[in-house]
Amino acid sequence: MYSGISWSCAGYEVAVIDANGLPARAPAQFPPGGAGEMIDWLRGLGPGLVHVVESTNGILDGRMMAAGLDVYRADPHLLPGRPLFGSVPAGVLAGAGLRELSALTRLVPTRGTQTGREAELDTWIESSEAALAELTRTGRALSHGGRDRPEIALTFDDGPLPPYTGLILDVLGRYGVPATFFCVGMNVTAYAGDIARMREQGHSVANHTWSHPMLPELTRPQLIEQLERTKEAVAEAGAPAPTLFRPPYGSRTPEVLGWLAETDARVVLWDVAADDWAMPGADAIARRILGEARPGSIVLLHDGGGDRSQTVAALPAVIEGLLGRGYRFVLAQELLDQSAAAPGPGTARGA
Repeated sequence: MYSGISWSCAGYEVAVIDANGLPARAPAQFPPGGAGEMIDWLRGLGPGLVHVVESTNGILDGRMMAAGLDVYRADPHLLPGRPLFGSVPAGVLAGAGLRELSALTRLVPTRGTQTGREAELDTWIESSEAALAELTRTGRALSHGGRDRPEIALTFDDGPLPPYTGLILDVLGRYGVPATFFCVGMNVTAYAGDIARMREQGHSVANHTWSHPMLPELTRPQLIEQLERTKEAVAEAGAPAPTLFRPPYGSRTPEVLGWLAETDARVVLWDVAADDWAMPGADAIARRILGEARPGSIVLLHDGGGDRSQTVAALPAVIEGLLGRGYRFVLAQELLDQSAAAPGPGTARGA
């Protein structure tokens, strides 16, 4: 059997078909916070299923693969056009699995949604160096802060997601450390309580799109809709509508950066990434951050998108290690405000 998982502002829909293309189950709907329930439902269908997502849905695959599901990505050239907001229908995705499985990409846990597209992402990013440098020069983008201050910004992507966001907030609260959370709109609508807690503890809530798409595959209206819907969700959850924005995977082209320059978005990248989303182990996460952090560094971590227990476990060692070196933790906004320009274009990609 083949399942297709689509997304919309209402949450997720699953269509399941058999080897003849006939419905094997009635379509199932799950709310934005129902991903865990949906994964349990899919597991209950038994082994041997092929599960198909598309490239605008970048926040499910990690959790699905951790549950033992085989996840495939259908890229745009294999699918009809997407609507302004949302993915192609679930039935279309299931049908792509049936008809064109060999053309789909089977995702690997240690490579995530970008499996097989790393070189393409690198090409997009490299083509954007001049455009990013111009945004940086004008204070509209940042990869790191000034190197003359012992300051570090911790940032967390893809949440909020219980229980990991709450556990990370516990650790940050224990040490009195501020952080910037680049949140996915789908999760903001589901877990507004975590957004309220971020604000109460003095953290910053920023924009990471609604569904974690690869931005160069979107049209300009689709990109703007992703940003605006997420801003609205954050505001409805009680935080200021964010202007700080981080592209999923760091994905960008000159055209995408040009579209962003027409909005109020200020792009925040990073210069230290521990690839915690690939779950290399808590010790490895801490060692990499402590080994690469410099004055002004922006550290990329994750509180959503999958099992983030290793990130939670690594965080005390990261904080204590940096404090022991005399660093002060600040919000990404502070580094951006201090920097009229940043010298480097930032790292290539992240989850």
